[in-house]
Amino acid sequence: MPWYEESFGEDYLLVYRHRNRANAEREIRAAAGWLDLKKGDRVLDLCCGTGRHSISLDDLGLKVTGIDLSPVLLKYAEKASKGRDIRYVRGDMRDLPFEENEFAAVFNLFTSFGYFIEDGENEKVLSEIHRVTQPGGRFLIDFLNRNAVEKNLVPESVREENGVKITERRWIDGDFVRKKITLSDSRGQREYRERVKMYDRTRMVEMMEKAGLTVEGVRGDFEGSPYSEEESPRMIFYGRVNP
Repeated sequence: MPWYEESFGEDYLLVYRHRNRANAEREIRAAAGWLDLKKGDRVLDLCCGTGRHSISLDDLGLKVTGIDLSPVLLKYAEKASKGRDIRYVRGDMRDLPFEENEFAAVFNLFTSFGYFIEDGENEKVLSEIHRVTQPGGRFLIDFLNRNAVEKNLVPESVREENGVKITERRWIDGDFVRKKITLSDSRGQREYRERVKMYDRTRMVEMMEKAGLTVEGVRGDFEGSPYSEEESPRMIFYGRVNP
């Protein structure tokens, strides 16, 4: 089973519980401002997880669809969004179950890119963003900065959440950053693995241009700092979809 089909379950919610709604609201306010969206625009939260960014997009008056492969995370998203007009769909980001030109903008946040070993598979995601977005529509991809990851990687950390010991081991393996997560509690021990293919700015822009996406800007964080290859924690790409 691919790691991304196994890892995004109940334990994922515990490991990443520090990713909260307040962070999502701040990130979406910045991102929506860079894309110059207007109320009522149809937008896609690609790899929406528990829906924290979808909810923040809804707060801005946008018509939101969230898609994710994990039924567990989608269940939590639907619960958190009760009473809101947000549509959640289960699907693979390489083959989106939407019509051509359906959205005014697509958001891909929290390093939800680079999940696949082959470049061609990751490029399919970009091609699908192009296909489902209106000509002249907008996109935003929030990705890790390879240099920052390589320079600041913490090889191991240990913490406890709700009586569960969480050990995270991280390492670089060629073009991939890998993580092994071990959870230990009264039920015993279980392990999960994560793997993201790292790209530099040049390669990301090349792949996006190949898919028909024109990059208009790259930020280094959600405070809007200019991207610095050596210092920025993130590479946040945004731009327009070519006809």
